[in-house]
Amino acid sequence: TLRFLLANVSDFDPETDAVPVAEMLEIDRYALALAARLQDEAAADYGRYAFHLVAQKLQTFCSEDLGAFYLDILKDRLYTCASRARARRSAQTALWHVTASLVRLMAPILSFTAEEVWKHLARDPGDSIFLQAWHVLPEVADAEALLARWAVLREVKAGVQKKLEELRVGGKIGSSLQAEVEILAPGDRARLLRSFGEDLRLALLTSAATVVEVADPADEGVAAVPSAHAKCERCWHFRADVGADTAHPTLCGRCVSNLFGPGETRRYA
Repeated sequence: TLRFLLANVSDFDPETDAVPVAEMLEIDRYALALAARLQDEAAADYGRYAFHLVAQKLQTFCSEDLGAFYLDILKDRLYTCASRARARRSAQTALWHVTASLVRLMAPILSFTAEEVWKHLARDPGDSIFLQAWHVLPEVADAEALLARWAVLREVKAGVQKKLEELRVGGKIGSSLQAEVEILAPGDRARLLRSFGEDLRLALLTSAATVVEVADPADEGVAAVPSAHAKCERCWHFRADVGADTAHPTLCGRCVSNLFGPGETRRYA
C-alpha cells in the first residue's frame, strides 16, 4: 500500500498541484473523511496505550478502505487521465494527505518503515518522522454525509462483485470491466445510485451500470451480462465508441479526449 501511495504522488507537489477540497471529486473527499476518522480513533487509542487496536485499524484501513475499494477505483483515473488533469490532481491531493496521515500513525509501531517512507514523502534527507505532530487533514464539510452515502455504494458494490464472480467462474468474463450490470433497488437507494450518473460504472469497476427502481424491496438485486462491445486497448473498458475516431481505431472516446482533447469530465469517481 505504501509503495502504491508513494509511486502515485511522486510527480505531485502539494504546494503547487493541490486541488482545494471543495473542488475535489466526491470519492476523494470521502477518502479524506475516512483518513480523518482513522486518525481520530488511532490517536485516542494511542492515548489509552491500546496499540493492538491501532494495528488492527491500520490493517483494516490499508486492506479494505484503500486496497479493496478506494485505490482499486482510483487506478483508472490515475492511469488514464492526462498527467496534469484536474481529476488526476484531485486524486493525488487525497493520496498525499492520506499518506501524510498514515505514515505518522504508523511511526510508533512501524518505526523504521515510517522513517523510510517519510524520507520519500518529505523529500528532505535531514528531516525525521519523529519530529512531526499528527497531520492536519483538510476539513471536509460534509464528511458524515459522505461516509453514509459511500457506505451504501460499497454495500451495493459488494453485491455486484458477487454477481460478477459467478460470471467469472462460469467463464463468461475475465475482468469486471468486461461486464455490464443492472442494479434493481428500491426508491431511496435507486435515487442515491442514480445520482452518481455515468461515474457509477467507474465506482463499480464495470463498463456499464444502470439502475432500475423497484417497488418491492424483495425484488432488490443485481443482473450482469458480458459486454457486447469492443475493448479499448488503453483503458480496457468495453465501450460502444471504441473506434469511433477513425484516426484511433483501438481507443474509446474518453481516451481520445484524454490524450488529444480537453479530457473527460468527472464529478464523483
